[in-house]
Amino acid sequence: MARNRTPEGSADEPGRRTPPAARTPRGSYAVGDERRQRILDTAVDHFARWGFHASSLARIAKDVGITQGGLLHHFPSKEGLLLQVLERADASEREGFLAYDFASAAEMFSMLVRLVEHDSARVGQTRMFNVLAAEAGDPGHPAHGYFAHRYAELMEVMSGVLRRAAHAGELRPDTDAVADAVAQEVAAVLDGLRIQWVLDPRGFDLAGRFRAYVERVLRVLSTDG
Repeated sequence: MARNRTPEGSADEPGRRTPPAARTPRGSYAVGDERRQRILDTAVDHFARWGFHASSLARIAKDVGITQGGLLHHFPSKEGLLLQVLERADASEREGFLAYDFASAAEMFSMLVRLVEHDSARVGQTRMFNVLAAEAGDPGHPAHGYFAHRYAELMEVMSGVLRRAAHAGELRPDTDAVADAVAQEVAAVLDGLRIQWVLDPRGFDLAGRFRAYVERVLRVLSTDG
C-alpha cells in the first residue's frame, strides 16, 4: 500500500527526501524576478508622467507595494533603475535592428516600420522615451550618455546601409554624399511622429504615417523611382 507523503518529500525513501530549504531558493528567485518586473513596469509609468528628476523611489516603491529599502535591494540607485528601464524598453530595437545585417535599404526601412508597429502597442514606454529624451538634452542628466550613444548607433547603422545600397546600385549614386543627412532626417521624423502619436494614440496612425514617409524617401532615392 502506498504510504503518505510528508511535506518534506517521499516517505518511501527517507534518505532521499528533499529538504524544504533546498527548494526555497527557486521560489524566492521567482518572487524576486516578479517583483523586479513590477518595479520596472511601475518606473516606466512614473518616468513617463513626471520625468526622471520629479520621480521618486519612495513613490515607485509605494505603488509596487514594497518599502523603499526593498526597491533598493533590486536597484541600488534611481540612476541605475532609470538605465535598466531604458535598456529593457530598447531591447527589441537593439536585437531587431542595430545588430541586423541588412541586405538592402528597402529591407532596413521595412524593419523600421515593423519596429514602429511594435511601438504602437507600447504607448507608456513611448511616452517615457519622449519625456526622457527631452530631459537628456542636459549633459548632466543621467540618461544623456545613453541617448547620445543610442542615436550615434542608429545613425551609423542607417547611413552605412544607405551608402552600401548606393554602391550596389539600389539607390542613386549621390545618396552616398547625403547618407548622414537622410539618416538624421528619418530619425527626426520618427521622433516627431511618436510625439504626435502619444498625444492621440487612437486617432493618429503612427505606423501608417511612418510607412508612407519611408516609401516617399525610397521613391526619391532609388534608382528606379
